[in-house]
Amino acid sequence: MVAFDEDALICDFAETYHIFDYRSLPAELVATLAVGLRENSRIKIKMSGLKIEFTQYLLAALFDKVNWICWTKTKDAETGVNAPDRILNRILGIEQEDSQDEYTVYDSPEAFERARQAIIGED
Repeated sequence: MVAFDEDALICDFAETYHIFDYRSLPAELVATLAVGLRENSRIKIKMSGLKIEFTQYLLAALFDKVNWICWTKTKDAETGVNAPDRILNRILGIEQEDSQDEYTVYDSPEAFERARQAIIGED
């Protein structure tokens, strides 16, 4: 943890244990205290590769689902326009996809079969 981000570890030790100079402690004690840090400590969040606490990810995902459910009850949803942006995608830095491009709609089963045959290469 020290090699990963010493500053984050120092902040976590100061906040959690009120230890400002971890180097004055025995290495085994420092290791024990480091492992005992809560899951939402700076160093553990950073080491896990997350940008925010896991519970905040869950809350953002929950918000996105509720927001989407509410949108499905609107007139816009009937035509597939103005879908809500996903907050979780913003947090993760994922570009919002245009949902209009995800699906192809066919007028008849025959039109679908023609498109299918063209895709798989059978004429």
